[in-house]
Formats: sequence, C-alpha cells, structure tokens
Amino acid sequence: MKLKTSKKKPLVITMGDPAGIGPEIILKAAKIEALPAFVAGSADVLRFYNKKIRTGADICSINEDEIAKIKPCKGSIYVLDVESPLSGKLIPGIVKKEYGEAVYRYIKKAVELCMNGKAGAIVTAPINKESLNLAGHHYPGHTELLMELTGSKSVVMMLAGGKLKVALATTHVRLKDVPSKIKKEKLVETFRIISDDLKGYEGRKPRIAVCSLNPHGGEGGIFGDEEGKEIKPAVDEAVKSGQKVFGPYSADTLFARTVGGEFDVVVAMYHDQGMGPLKLHCFGKGVNISLGLPIIRTSVDHGTAFDIAGKGKADPGSLLFAIKLARKWARNNR
Repeated sequence: MKLKTSKKKPLVITMGDPAGIGPEIILKAAKIEALPAFVAGSADVLRFYNKKIRTGADICSINEDEIAKIKPCKGSIYVLDVESPLSGKLIPGIVKKEYGEAVYRYIKKAVELCMNGKAGAIVTAPINKESLNLAGHHYPGHTELLMELTGSKSVVMMLAGGKLKVALATTHVRLKDVPSKIKKEKLVETFRIISDDLKGYEGRKPRIAVCSLNPHGGEGGIFGDEEGKEIKPAVDEAVKSGQKVFGPYSADTLFARTVGGEFDVVVAMYHDQGMGPLKLHCFGKGVNISLGLPIIRTSVDHGTAFDIAGKGKADPGSLLFAIKLARKWARNNR
C-alpha cells in the first residue's frame, strides 16, 4: 500500500556522504534547475563546497514547519539541518566514522518525513558504505537500509536510463553465492513488486523479460539447471496471476531486444549481468529506484567518487534525472 502523496509536496534530497560528491552535485543541480525539493543534511557542509567550488548557490536553512512553504527557485537550495556528530574541518575524499553516522541520520530523517506525509519522495545522493559500517550501521547499501527503516519485507533494486529499465533478482552478493539465492518464491515476489509498482506509477502493467542465469539459458541443463528448476516455474506462476512476464531468455540478446521496444523491464539474475549493459547504454544518466517501499525513492546511479570530491569535476546529470523521475512518480502515485 502506497502512502497518499500530494502533487505539491516537495521532494527531500539526502545530502549523501559529506566527503563525497553528493553536496557538489546538489549545488550544481540547483544552478541548472529550480529544484522542487529541500535537502536533509548540513547547511554548513553545503556552504563549504559552495565556497570551495564557487557554485554561487543561495543556501537557506529551514525548519520542519517551513517545508510546506518552500518555493522552487533556480540557484537556491533549502536545507533542513539534521543533527549529526560532524565537527572540525571537513576533509573531502576520506572515509570517516562521523561521516557515516551523519549519512545514516540524513536518510533516517528523510524516511520519517516521507512516512509522515511532509515530503512526496526521497532522492538520495551517494553514500560510502565503509564509513557507514564504521559508524555501526551494517548495510550493503541504501536499499537494505530503507527496507529496515520503512519496515518493508521485500524491496527490488531497479535502475532506469535511456530505453532500459533493469531490475535485479540479487544485489550485492558474491558471484559464487548467486545460484543458491535464485529461488522460485523470491522471483515470484520480485515480479509482483515490479508489476504492481510500475502499474501504479506509470499507468499500465509492464512487460517484464527475465534473464537466464547460465549461458544460453543453460542449454537444457548442460550448463546449469536453475532455469528449469527455479526461474521458469516462477515466470509461469507470475503469468497465471495476470502479470506480463516472459522468459527466461539468454542475457546476451535480451537487452538489445528491450532497447528495441519488445519489453519494458529486464530482470537480471545478478548485479553485473544487469548493470554492465545498462551503464553501457546510458552511463551517467541512469536512476536507481527502490521498488516495494511504502514511499518513493530514487537515487543517482554512481558512488561518492572520493577521487574527485571537492574538485568541481562532478556531473549532476544523474541527480537531475533522479529528481525528474521522483517528481513524476509522486504526481502519478496511486
């Protein structure tokens, strides 16, 4: 069940790791477009980068009572300061426990604001998982953290860009562990979440194409039997329940077929099977989406880029796409 959201509710952007490129891409995005959003983070950190890379943005601190009153203005950023252990001189490009704790608090506050109806959707800037873990928050990534904070039982990670939408059957796991995690019941739930969410946000049932795990679909069991034992039965069950699910198909041709318009979404069996083709297709212009949450969440498709943090080289393109999609889905939310 999705929360009711107003078309007029602003989005909330989490600032991301203070030592990464999150603050920079937010500043740059605000100079390109009037953002229908406010930032959950630190005004001081944004001012630090604003001065360092000379973006010239106008940074305005707000409180929770003022969220409903903000008006998008090109060149301006509204910031809800979230209490955190940040202190001393900010150093871009380093792993630090305090930065990980700050990130956790930004995300927690953003979820709270969406769950209580003050924000229409969350857009997340990149986090550093090492800093997050040093702070005692042991999550593989945003998806798992959001799942816990919202009390969700199942979440599907999907990336979209250009003519591709790619959802993952497994996410951040070792490649050798993937086969043991490909189970019919989990796949059935994955297909259901994709179908329900995309129908709700985009107005029609998506055509979901499913990748095989093994080369050439396993060649009748010669290269593996996951297709026959787990994947095909899951597809059949989804079809019986009224979903538009097809496959499994060999991954070496499926992405080209989808770009050509035959399908709407590809379900990849493991991370790099899906992310490689997607990033080749739309590198720097993709959006990360969490399906199955009671709130809308989009994100950039890249990391903290510590090597260029604070140098003025970061591209805000993915963030702008994430904001655009979140705003569209918040308006269409059914």
